Amino acid sequence: MAEQEQEKNQSQQATDAGGKKGGSKQAEQEPPIEEKPFAEFIEQHFIPAVKDALSKEGIPDLELWLQTDQFPLGDQQTCSQVVGQWDGGNRRFTLYFLEDDIKGQKAFCYSASDAPPSTIESFMIDEKKVNLELLVMYTVQRLNGQKWLSLN
Repeated sequence: MAEQEQEKNQSQQATDAGGKKGGSKQAEQEPPIEEKPFAEFIEQHFIPAVKDALSKEGIPDLELWLQTDQFPLGDQQTCSQVVGQWDGGNRRFTLYFLEDDIKGQKAFCYSASDAPPSTIESFMIDEKKVNLELLVMYTVQRLNGQKWLSLN
């Protein structure tokens, strides 16, 4: 019994010395989700967070997806786009990421019914730090500015 206790203590000390568990403050930490690859961040974190936020605003039938498509302005370049629609497709918005980087240039447009998209507007241009919470907040705020979420 004493031998088992001694082996356990030696094993724990070796683990602590190696910095793999418990004893080291420099143990490997998961990087912030904003540093994950772009598509992984969007699909695993941003899209579920936006769906949750808009569900709380009374939008239960939101469809939201990531696609790569042509940017409507400029020299026929393609970019990553988060497209959302609800109300049978009558409400639609697109968040353009001109670079596959959440900190890069972004643009936003919306459309109602069968109308063509609105003017494409810059999105989050003054933010120095971009994280999941801010991306979600600005998306919801922009849709609320259209009075699509509540009558304000």
